[in-house]
Amino acid sequence: MDSALGRELTATVDAPPQVVHLLSSGGFYGLERMLLDHCLHVPASHQVWLLDGPDSLLQRFATAGVDIRRCGGGPRELLRAVRQVGPGLINAHGFKGLVLGWLAACRFGLPLVATQHGFTPSNRKQRLYTWLTLQLCRTPQVTSVVCVADSIARLLRRAGVRESKLHVLPNGLPASDARAAQRPPLAPPAPLLGFVGRLSLEKGPDLFVELAIALCARHPALSVVLLGEGPQRGDLEARIAAAGLSRRILLPGYQDHMADWLGALDALVLSSRTEGTPMVLLEAMQLGTPIAAFAVGGIPDVLAHEQSALLSPAGDLPHLIAQTERLLNDSALRQRLVACARQVQQERFHLPGQTERWSQLYHRAGTPSWR
Repeated sequence: MDSALGRELTATVDAPPQVVHLLSSGGFYGLERMLLDHCLHVPASHQVWLLDGPDSLLQRFATAGVDIRRCGGGPRELLRAVRQVGPGLINAHGFKGLVLGWLAACRFGLPLVATQHGFTPSNRKQRLYTWLTLQLCRTPQVTSVVCVADSIARLLRRAGVRESKLHVLPNGLPASDARAAQRPPLAPPAPLLGFVGRLSLEKGPDLFVELAIALCARHPALSVVLLGEGPQRGDLEARIAAAGLSRRILLPGYQDHMADWLGALDALVLSSRTEGTPMVLLEAMQLGTPIAAFAVGGIPDVLAHEQSALLSPAGDLPHLIAQTERLLNDSALRQRLVACARQVQQERFHLPGQTERWSQLYHRAGTPSWR
């Protein structure tokens, strides 16, 4: 192990830590939003190395002022880049980032932070990735594991990851933009029901479409949007067309001005099969969008049923349909839930209140006791 380089690069702990974030991404979704805000607000010298992902993501980070570069090609290219740049520590996001970060930590003796945003073991390959992630997090090369929800930390504990490594740091939002929301030109008229997220199995867009079909049958004026892209888009469009609802249930794709869309919704539905702490959940709470959701992953750690949202047991679609209909029918209920949700977001999921914890974690991780 070339630990001399690692010791040299981590010698100065009083200076802002030099953090390289390793990211493999399919687009700008919750993880990417969290990382962008993190780089802009947490005191450190941040670089994002995009292992793979679209040019639009690269441009979004660069436009915001984040130092981002492509670092594709595999382990050899990454190790060469680490030697040239000499980061103080690595923060790995996602499975590919963790594997390559672990190799760099082994080679150069660098501290490695693994940020766990959630697990989506919906098929054999993803179950293998989850198992490998848990095993890697047990190794001494991973000096800290940051979990965005208690539910993720519990899974890591059961897998044998040491308690001293685990840190629960929920996602948080920066202060809200003072700009008034503008109703998007493509937004259908109210009442408007929405889904926001990747159109993939773990996010449950197929369940949301079934919910939307049922509610459209009972509410002739209701309009529905699914905001996002993903592999299930074709199947969703076919199901909507078969129900004769292509003009009422729309898939406008990924949208840049998500705050405007959330502000236009009369209710947001999170029909996920599995979750960490979804950023869209926090954004809806901050903006005052009423929420109905399955109580999966970190969602019940954030929201309380009948207090800040309406929650349903995981996978219980009839229950979620009934709760969503309550939101649509009861304006007083919506107002009460929104007021509580806003307060919870400000008190517990506010990024300015979390930056000091991240800064301390980075400084501790930059002076590891192992060699």
